[in-house]
Parts: sequence; C-alpha cells; structure tokens
Amino acid sequence: MSQDEDSIFRKQHFGKRMGFGSRPGLLIVDFTVGFNDPASFGGGNISDAIASTVPLLAEARSRGLPVAHTRIVYAEDGSDANVHTLKVPRLLQLTESNPASHFVPELMPRAGEIVVRKTLPSAFFGTDLAGLLVARGVDTLIVAGCTTSGCVRASTLDAMCLGFRPMVVSDCVGDRAEGPHSASLFDLGQKYADVMALPDVMKELQKIKRAA
Repeated sequence: MSQDEDSIFRKQHFGKRMGFGSRPGLLIVDFTVGFNDPASFGGGNISDAIASTVPLLAEARSRGLPVAHTRIVYAEDGSDANVHTLKVPRLLQLTESNPASHFVPELMPRAGEIVVRKTLPSAFFGTDLAGLLVARGVDTLIVAGCTTSGCVRASTLDAMCLGFRPMVVSDCVGDRAEGPHSASLFDLGQKYADVMALPDVMKELQKIKRAA
C-alpha cells in the first residue's frame, strides 16, 4: 500500500475504531492440522499465529468468555461438495477420518465451548454460530485463525453484517503468503473490523473480571 493509496482511505474517513462492546467472545477459525502443514494447506505465518493464539485462548478462558472453534469437514463420499470445492478440489480431503481436518493439539476445544463444522469459508454461513453467540450475550467477536485472506476474512465480514463488533488480532491470524495476509488486514481494518495487536487485546481482556 503506497502512501498515496493510504491517503485516499484517510480522506474518505475510513478506518474509524468501533471499540469493544460489553461482552466479547473469541472465535478461532480453522486452526487445524492440515492448515498448519505447508505440505497440505498451510505455510507462511500460520504456525506463528497458532503459537500467539495459545495465550489468547488461555486468557479468554480465564475470564469465562464464550469461545468458538471452527474446522472444515466434508462428507467421506463427497456428497456435500459445493462451488468452493470446484475452485479448490483438494478441500474434499478434509473428512472426519482425515487427521488433517482435526484441531491442532495446542488449541483443542474444551467441554462447553462451541465447535462449528463448516464446508464454506465463513464460520457463519449455513451454521448456527450466530445464534449460539447471541444466546451467550456476545456483542464483540475477537477473531483468530487462518487464512487471513480466506476464512478469517469471510467470517469477519459476516460477523460485522450480523451485528457483532469484529476485533481481528493481527498476531493471531495467518496466511500461506504475506501479500494476501497484509492486504486483507489493511482492508479489514479500513472497512469491517478493528485490527489489533495481541498485547492490546490482552489489555482489553484484563479489564474483565476473571471467572470463578
């Protein structure tokens, strides 16, 4: 992004901060074995983003915040193939029996946390995630996961459209290439979300009383 291009957004008053609401939740998008493997769907800075999400998840749990995890899972027989799999046919390998579709060990869900299986980029499309978050009083959604330009972007945009305040944690999202990662963070921060560094998100969470 050149200085001239950046100035266009400033002149048009994009990039305002929405800030945290009264009840944050944490959404971790597709941090699975396959997306942490450069030979499968991973690479780039995804492993680093996973490592940075470990303390974020621990802090959210210590505060008793709602936590949701997503992973891509297709039917063994490919019966739920869709238009996205026409573009990326290899996604159909992410079946329940394939370890690549399972969560990375360091970010495994705990009992009581929301787990969403999906077949499209957004965590919300065709799932009951929005209703589950609303039922828990969530108005602000802290977003971690991968890929920044794919499922994170799609989930963040849908979160905003559904009335949640998205807070994308720049250290905790990753992509297989730096170009789409950086461009997506810039665009999300200008139009759809607050993009925040992990230390700043942790400061916000530390304002919340710890769970008993």
